[in-house]
Amino acid sequence: MLVDTIGDVVITNDGVTILKEMDIEHPAAKMMVEVAKTQDDEVGDGTTTAVVVAGELLKRAEDLLEQDVHPPTVIAHGYRLAADKAQELIKDIAIEVKADDVEMLGKIADTAMTGKGAEAAKEKLCDLVVRSVTMVADEDNTVDTDFIKIEKKVGGTIDDSEIIEGVVIDKERVHPPGMPKLVENAKILLLNAPVEYKKTEVDAEISITSPDQLQMFLDEEEKMIKAIVEKIIASGANVLVCQKGIDDIAQHYLAKAGILAIRRVKKSDMTKLSRATGASVVSSIDAIEESELGASGRVEEKKVSGEEMIFVTECINPKAVTLIVRGGTEHVVDELDRALEDALRVVSVAVEDKKFVAGGGAPEVEMSLRLREYAATVGGRAQLAIEAFAAALEIIPRTLAENAGLDPPIDMLVELRSEHEAGRKTAGLDVFDAKPTDMLVAGVIEPMRVKTQAIASAAEAAVMILRIDDVIASSGAGAGPSPEEMAAMGGMGGMGGMGGMPPGMM
Repeated sequence: MLVDTIGDVVITNDGVTILKEMDIEHPAAKMMVEVAKTQDDEVGDGTTTAVVVAGELLKRAEDLLEQDVHPPTVIAHGYRLAADKAQELIKDIAIEVKADDVEMLGKIADTAMTGKGAEAAKEKLCDLVVRSVTMVADEDNTVDTDFIKIEKKVGGTIDDSEIIEGVVIDKERVHPPGMPKLVENAKILLLNAPVEYKKTEVDAEISITSPDQLQMFLDEEEKMIKAIVEKIIASGANVLVCQKGIDDIAQHYLAKAGILAIRRVKKSDMTKLSRATGASVVSSIDAIEESELGASGRVEEKKVSGEEMIFVTECINPKAVTLIVRGGTEHVVDELDRALEDALRVVSVAVEDKKFVAGGGAPEVEMSLRLREYAATVGGRAQLAIEAFAAALEIIPRTLAENAGLDPPIDMLVELRSEHEAGRKTAGLDVFDAKPTDMLVAGVIEPMRVKTQAIASAAEAAVMILRIDDVIASSGAGAGPSPEEMAAMGGMGGMGGMGGMPPGMM
């Protein structure tokens, strides 16, 4: 449980969330947070792995320094060689997965969610994740997870979570009494311009001397707004989605025309709607044409957890989907959201790369074994650094054993090593039965990119920190000397003739 200065509470065991929320002062520790953020941005999972491996690499480097392996650049060189070799080894042990292999993708999502707060309804959520990723995947198997929208709603249970083939917007109609609640065979206009009378760009004053003039002024305003609405009606649109504001008078005319309108819609939602319905986002009232409109089978306002939302479904190209996440409390829904984000990212990465590896510490033990063999071929002091790198990778199965309460963890590690020496590359730690198990059979698998990115980021951060010789507090931008320092220099007058300056300051 993380509590910030204003009392907001976050309950999570998601590595990157914990690191982001923590109040970290030490500059080297801040670099570790960057490692986790990079891992999260690139892959979406494996953030704890990256940080734990980076920490262990530094710990092993410290042992080498104490054994008089100097300078640190020698260790850094060895680590770089080991990281490059590790990348080759991962690619060597990775297994192919087809983009349409729903069962395998489900197992990848399952592994990403294990240990998160979403475990209670893992089966349901994994199904939602795989379906949504396969729906938004392009023909070349690239997946942009920005087109998978997650709408969080407190209320109901996790099992009430659902996937909507289309876009759900957390808005209601601008004029509920007069506008239709449901529009079938919708022609959708996406407008990035206000449906209001234009205000002058320059400061101007209008001098009104009689009530008649005021009425004329108001009538003219109304005529201008009516002209805008008539352009919208003439295009044939029966649903208006506006990124800016819609004037009260415009709302009245739109309602009379039977057009369902929503306003102040987020740019990200406009992009999703454009992709799903085939509509273009129009930035000028004068540019509205029938060819710019999109289409969907159904646009409907529904109540979810007591709040009105607009559902745009039965789209011509449902390459944008929405996941509605439900849960009993805000903290539950937030943790579900984080788990889904991780699962969506790893499944999309697996679809793009078409490669996965076993989980449960299996790839780390295999790489550790092979890196020790490689170290012997390198020789010299770099060999010691490569062996240290190999030993550092074993922190993953060791930590798994510790977290599962298996005592002592070293026994598990010895058993895993012997399995891998016997050629069983996918043998990992089964934390429930406390023994090595074939992770492919157990269904514990991860995308290859989770491992390649974690090792690359961890090695880069460790090498960067190793090369630091000293930490010096730098002065703030534009900060001048303090009054005490001025006095020590002999005042400003002293600076002219360097009076009071210590010898050698010149």
